[in-house]
Amino acid sequence: MSSTFANYAPIDPAPPITTKSNKVAYFYDSDVGNYAYNAGHPMKPHRIRMAHSLIMNYGLYKHLEIYRAKPASKYEMTQFHTDEYVDFLQKVTPDNMESYAREQGKYNVGDDCPVFDGLFEFCGISAGGSMEGAARLNRGKCETAVNWAGGLHHAKKSEASGFCYINDIVLGILELLRFHPRVLYIDIDVHHGDGVEEAFYTTDRVMTVSFHKYGEYFPGTGELRDIGVGNGKHYAVNFPLRDGIDDASYKGVFEPTISWVMEFYKPSAVVLQCGGDSLSGDRLGCFNLSMRGHANCVNFVKKFGLPTLILGGGGYTMRNVARTWAYETGRLVGMELGTELPFTDYYEYYSPDFELDVRPSNMDNANTTEYLERIKHEVLGNLRQTLQHAPSVQMQDVPRHTMGMNETGDEEEDRLDDEEADRDVNKDRRYTQRLWDKKTVAEGELSESEDEEMAESIGVRKQPGVKRRRGIMDHVNPYAPADDSGANTPNDDARSLNGDGVGQGEVQMGMDGAGDARPEGERESGGRSGLGNEAEESEPGADMDTRGEQDMDVDPPTIEPATQLPGSGASALGSETAPSAIASQAQPLARALSSGFAGVVESVARAKDEGVREREDEDVKAEASAEIMGGREGGPAA
Repeated sequence: MSSTFANYAPIDPAPPITTKSNKVAYFYDSDVGNYAYNAGHPMKPHRIRMAHSLIMNYGLYKHLEIYRAKPASKYEMTQFHTDEYVDFLQKVTPDNMESYAREQGKYNVGDDCPVFDGLFEFCGISAGGSMEGAARLNRGKCETAVNWAGGLHHAKKSEASGFCYINDIVLGILELLRFHPRVLYIDIDVHHGDGVEEAFYTTDRVMTVSFHKYGEYFPGTGELRDIGVGNGKHYAVNFPLRDGIDDASYKGVFEPTISWVMEFYKPSAVVLQCGGDSLSGDRLGCFNLSMRGHANCVNFVKKFGLPTLILGGGGYTMRNVARTWAYETGRLVGMELGTELPFTDYYEYYSPDFELDVRPSNMDNANTTEYLERIKHEVLGNLRQTLQHAPSVQMQDVPRHTMGMNETGDEEEDRLDDEEADRDVNKDRRYTQRLWDKKTVAEGELSESEDEEMAESIGVRKQPGVKRRRGIMDHVNPYAPADDSGANTPNDDARSLNGDGVGQGEVQMGMDGAGDARPEGERESGGRSGLGNEAEESEPGADMDTRGEQDMDVDPPTIEPATQLPGSGASALGSETAPSAIASQAQPLARALSSGFAGVVESVARAKDEGVREREDEDVKAEASAEIMGGREGGPAA
């Protein structure tokens, strides 16, 4: 069996990383992952969000111009689809679908293509990204445009098919045809790209090339003899394949076929549909391509240097699709991504290996060398029968605005208002969200903290084990004293405001209050206390100056409410007013400070006893006064 496939070389190693500027416009709408087909349906838009998370956390956003395209409108969709079909998609919902039973049968909406919440909005996101990507290619704003939400190649003019409702590929090609005389469409999905082929089956301005499984397989089209009709005869190329094709065999047929097409047809723009269901292990696929075998097709098409629109498509094993599309995005910007996956919000999906790789299985390859060579010979014969290698197109004026994407006066005014509001809200930032998304970072360019904050806000996660940004406190002087309390200050230096250099037996009182050191006993008792429980019995005539050599830079004592006694609202300071109470208690406090803090605890106890005695005296006086008033004639009634 091994000699049967000996003629095909293995896939090329990853090309070297290049510093050549390659402007890549990347289209992503954060809402796309919120939509879901019915429960248990194999098509899951969430895979696009997973791929985007890998792209962001691998740092590829630094080399991409990121855009959120305006969803395609009903008018834009009807450039290919019928008005009645688009009206139906816009109106039908899971709540009213029973009233559209006849239309569902007419437009093939049902099992494979169910009605779900947000159906029309989902179609708008997919089509809008492809149309805007084509428009940017037309204007020369980028060399490659990527829309992984696109590639829905089965949708027909007035019919849904194969999980596809609106054919964003046809809409994108129609946009490209406004500027390009010939467009090449390449499809590497495991299913035949029947919707795109049918749309351009009679024209020579679009050549469709599809590599797909054929024979008792959806959609049942794509036979080798399907080559187009009328002006489009020989401009439809189908390469039917069998189960289990591997990387080497696929490379052996893909690269020669595309080289012949480029030679004979000479397209001026390329659309590449990168359906992920041709990968090994896909839920609905039957091929055996690895991630690098799939990406080899993208690398080969990129080498021709033509304006290229890269789209998604099928793919029903989400983790493998996300891996492959992220890897191919890296190849488009000239980067080879590492095998170890970065941490993302969906990291657990990639268990158990947590690697950026899709490995082929040991399934048998039913595509023998003889079979593949016979198909290649037939394809080359069809290409040679084209009447003119590169069909010409009459020159004509191109409208200033993009077809279907032109703004009305009100829409332009709304857009300008949004941009002005964006600038007003972000006056203190170097980049607004719009500008940051479009910004690319050259290799070796320094990152900024503002970039990191913006990246984190859109899903870029901090990776475990990655060295953080260098900070001012990262370096510690090994020769500096371990204690930062001023122990390195000479003893004969003047005392600082923070109390550094306080001699033995002196009280350390600084200007910062909370930072002052206190005796251990006071620290354990909760720090500084109020005057109400710190008063000391004093001698008449005592003054603050009795502290002698005590430092005069003393924090004013904090006045805290005194503890109240049960059954009364009076203060422990007695009936004196606050100023007089402070004056009467300041002298004992001064004496306490002058003799040091050794007797503070004892002073507090004596002050409490004195306060209680004063309070009892006041209560006795108050009771005597009340008895006198009550005994007077005409006093208040009981």
